Amino acid sequence: MLHGRRAELKELGELLDGPTERSGVLVRGEAGIGKSALVAEIAAAAPVAGLRVLRTTGSVAERHFAYAGLHQLLYPLRTGVAALPVPQRTALRIALGLTGDGEPSGYLTGLAALSLLAEAASAQPVLIVAEDLQWLDRASAQVLAFVARRIEAEPIVVVGTLRDGTPSPLTEAGLTPMTLERLSDEDSAGLLDAVAPRLAGATRTRVLSAAAGNPLALTELPSADFSGSDPVLPLTERLERTFTDRLAPLPAPVRAALLVAALNERDVLAETLAAVEFLLGVPAGPEMLVPAVEARLVELDAAAVTFRHPLMRSAVAAAAGFAERRAAHLALASILPAEPDRQAWHQAAATAGPDEQIALRLENTAARARDRGGIAAAVAALEQSARLSGTAARRADRLLRAAELAVESGHRSEAERLVREIPPDELTSRRRTTVSWLLSGFEDGVGEDLSRVAELAGLARDVATDGETAAATRILWGAAMRCFWSEPGPAVRRALVAVADRLPVPDGDPATVAVTAYVAPFDRGEVVLRGLRKLAGTAGTDPEVDRYLGSAALQVGAFDLAARFSAAAAPGLRAQGRLGLLPRALAVQAWSQARLGDLAAAVPAAAEAARLAQETGQPYMYGLATAVRAEIAALRGEYRQAGALVVEAERVGLAAGARPVLATVQLARGLMALGEGRFEDAFADLKRVLDPASPSYQLALRAYWLSEFTDAAVRAGQTDAVRDILPEMESLATVTSSPALHLGLRYARAVLAPNDEAEDLFAAALSADLTGWPAERGRVHLAFGEWLRRQRRIVESRTHLRTARETFDALGLAALAERARRELRSAGESSPNRDPDAYDKLTPHELGIAQLAAEGLTNREIGQRLYLSHRTVGTHLHRIFPKLGVRSRAELAARLKTVGD
Repeated sequence: MLHGRRAELKELGELLDGPTERSGVLVRGEAGIGKSALVAEIAAAAPVAGLRVLRTTGSVAERHFAYAGLHQLLYPLRTGVAALPVPQRTALRIALGLTGDGEPSGYLTGLAALSLLAEAASAQPVLIVAEDLQWLDRASAQVLAFVARRIEAEPIVVVGTLRDGTPSPLTEAGLTPMTLERLSDEDSAGLLDAVAPRLAGATRTRVLSAAAGNPLALTELPSADFSGSDPVLPLTERLERTFTDRLAPLPAPVRAALLVAALNERDVLAETLAAVEFLLGVPAGPEMLVPAVEARLVELDAAAVTFRHPLMRSAVAAAAGFAERRAAHLALASILPAEPDRQAWHQAAATAGPDEQIALRLENTAARARDRGGIAAAVAALEQSARLSGTAARRADRLLRAAELAVESGHRSEAERLVREIPPDELTSRRRTTVSWLLSGFEDGVGEDLSRVAELAGLARDVATDGETAAATRILWGAAMRCFWSEPGPAVRRALVAVADRLPVPDGDPATVAVTAYVAPFDRGEVVLRGLRKLAGTAGTDPEVDRYLGSAALQVGAFDLAARFSAAAAPGLRAQGRLGLLPRALAVQAWSQARLGDLAAAVPAAAEAARLAQETGQPYMYGLATAVRAEIAALRGEYRQAGALVVEAERVGLAAGARPVLATVQLARGLMALGEGRFEDAFADLKRVLDPASPSYQLALRAYWLSEFTDAAVRAGQTDAVRDILPEMESLATVTSSPALHLGLRYARAVLAPNDEAEDLFAAALSADLTGWPAERGRVHLAFGEWLRRQRRIVESRTHLRTARETFDALGLAALAERARRELRSAGESSPNRDPDAYDKLTPHELGIAQLAAEGLTNREIGQRLYLSHRTVGTHLHRIFPKLGVRSRAELAARLKTVGD
């Protein structure tokens, strides 16, 4: 019977009663506080409430074995793996070691686990119990976090336990936190009296004082010898000493068997007994462990030997000397010839000094772990391999490879720690190059000293001179990304271009095109545009190449190409499970489509980019996607929402001076102010993007919203300010055919022109190739209609204003549509009210699902695209249909097509 946990039991019990807004609970607390006892009560109650219980428990010994915890969790569902879609089935089978072919994506593995669990839950609701998350292997923990974020519509709940002060991916997975506090004096006394009713008064008082409300201590300390206890010892150390005291009286063979069990990463009784037989040279049966059961150190059944608490396991291991532990590890290694990875770890644990043979075995273990997607396990194996390396050079290489994998998994602090362990005299020029490249990749250098960009330029030059073209290109890419997020100055940009020019690569090489676009978007804009147009025919071939070509197109103002490349990249990145790159492609797609006026595509892309960037730990991409969402909200006239998103995006951008984020924030602010008639504010907001001293200044982006700046300046009576900046923009236009730049210039020329020149300039703006730029065409019609009305050419003005209104209504650009309506009223023509369309009624997430359903994708296919279970997709469609007044997919497709038209 639990003491003092009534409120916690009630809260957890509510999870079993039916659907709630919570996906589960994460129970935290110190060692021995009763987390497992609390969860055991809920697990016992779940079957009575009609739930199926699936469990996994983290283990100190298994924390370096990728997907060990996931295997334990999904084993009861193994027969359902065959019914999974092929990509998911393959990823899960590789991750669980059922096949050795290929390398799984962690996110595809997560989707496979979600699908498997959702199918099980469709037959019977599921309770997932995940204990000791602090010791769960990282790959399994990441999959569980992935699942927990996506079970909103599934009859699945997750209850996890985590020791205080320890990290876990589950802490950011949306689980409701529950902190277990120590028991009150009254509850402590009740528990102690229940477990030790005849305890002498003085001892009882000492136990209550020493336990200080910790349930495990209250249970275990009554059997301790307090005569020599140090009252200032931490409680866990005191408990370990208590367990050690229980160990001392046991016979030597029993202690040896307990040590083997403590060092074995699995609780399999047969394995423990086999290793004990090898260690002692005598037959070993379950009866050997009965004294340990009587001492309340372990629990025993026909298949497993389980320590009653993790502290008991660690106490047994700590009480043994190195020689004893070494012998036990070697005994375990001897029985594992069929499991080379576990064998290698035990051999390594038994080795005090260098041993190249075992180091090589661990290296192979790391390779297998990486092939299964267990990056954290591979890093641990390589680090241990480095410790056992026979030479300093091999140790350095293995540490460097471990650091590379840490970078791949996004763990900067771990990568830096591993690099610091390389002896300085082993950092050859090649290794220094690798280190520089590795650590420069995090967050694209946002927040780094700008001198770093110049260093990378010199490093790329030196590496290229040594003939390392691929390495030089990677370094240049890192430097180029810094030119996007920060501003290193023209000299550094020229140095980077010079290095890129000298690389022995074919003309139009995609990587060089992308680097050049970031570094010199205007000076080399024409070269980049030629390369992009030539490569456009290959879109859809390689998603990673498409992704950075989309980014390159954005830099040079080719938003139509940027949207095309990025949209082509997204399906491939999804299929490969590359969720680290996917939000980058989606953010560029949303940014470009918002500029083109394609809000129907931009809305779900921006929302998903923000969500995935946050989930994958990319704060600046999250900031950029959030700023795009603010821009979209402003264009739709949703100013309250736009204001909230602006605040959030600016918070992220200001933290490290992320210029593209802050520039897009200013654009959103300017659009809000224009829509609300605050023209002086709009002018001030947009002008900041053009000021090199402002953190919102971004070399490329500053040139791509001249139309909005011109509108704000004219209405604020600041036309001279626009005329002052036009010469610089005209100069840029002489060296690049950037579509966005030239469209903006044509608009500004027409709007600012004297009356005797304006009509020809408006006609020229409308005669330009505006294919794929509907918002810009509508804007020119609107400005032309406004000018014609001011010239009292009312009938002519109505045609242009009507075209502008219809264009903006179709695109969902409510702010501009309202401006066109006002102008039409002034021209003597009324406009029909615009009824809310699908894009107004649906959330961004729902809109994305609706669009895919309208394309004919099944729920399962939509789920695979968006990393959701098909049941969750079905739940969303059940909400979407009534919102839009449709009853079938065919009606949905027609509804969305009508809106799009």
